[in-house]
Amino acid sequence: MKSPPFAYVAPETIEGVVTGLVEAGEDAKVIAGGQSLLPVLALRLGRPSVLVDVGRVPGLDAIEMTDRGLRLGAGVTHATLERHPVVAEHAPLLAEVAPHIGHAAIRTRGTLGGSLAHADPAAELPAAVVLAGGSITARGPRGTRSVDAAEFFDGYLTTVLATDEVLESVHLPRRAPAVGDAFAEVSRRHGDFALVGAGARVRLDEGGRVAEARLVFLGAGSTPVLDLESGAAAIGRAPVADVFVEVGREAGARLEPHDDLHASASYRRRVAGALAARVLATAAARAGGST
Repeated sequence: MKSPPFAYVAPETIEGVVTGLVEAGEDAKVIAGGQSLLPVLALRLGRPSVLVDVGRVPGLDAIEMTDRGLRLGAGVTHATLERHPVVAEHAPLLAEVAPHIGHAAIRTRGTLGGSLAHADPAAELPAAVVLAGGSITARGPRGTRSVDAAEFFDGYLTTVLATDEVLESVHLPRRAPAVGDAFAEVSRRHGDFALVGAGARVRLDEGGRVAEARLVFLGAGSTPVLDLESGAAAIGRAPVADVFVEVGREAGARLEPHDDLHASASYRRRVAGALAARVLATAAARAGGST
């Protein structure tokens, strides 16, 4: 199918993008890589009157370390996340999840900001940014504001972004010592949307025991599901398989996923629990200096 007609503007400043959104009103949509928006238009699931292209705005693809941690411009592509040495060093979780996103052509055009703004609950990057304790900076006519990633996703394909705001950057805090991250998902084929996935962050204390354990799930709700309660059960315990299997089983049972034509809710809970145990063990091994 062909998309409905629309006007197109391509400002060369972030202020111009905001102006374009304000002038177009609620019918405007921001387009970056277009990997999520164009299929929506082709299927006529959305009918924006104006597309505001952010591709010409300088600096939206910047990657830099700041006093706060790692700053990633909204225009950074999935392929860049997968390959950039600074991301690999300071945000290895994002580098790990990036190859799971679609196929190479998708990753070359798709952007970090686009994935977050689209807010698909089966997408990898929203879950990864939530797990990493990231924050998201948006620019609008009232100025800039920062939103914790855990509070950014408001429901299925919805965020707290106003219609006249554009996602500008993502900030990830510096990782503490003795911290490991890991991610895994299950899909029908590589490149398909995940049926369910899990990410973990584990921090070990000086004695090698679990000091912190965080879990996040995708494909298990209308937004990324951050689970701190299950991980708390591992604190103070040795990072061994039996502990993580127990924690994973509890975490999976706590989830409230949905049934659809791809998988049942009970299947998602079982798989989520198994993936949780796996990523906790891998994250703990990485926190201890293992590969």
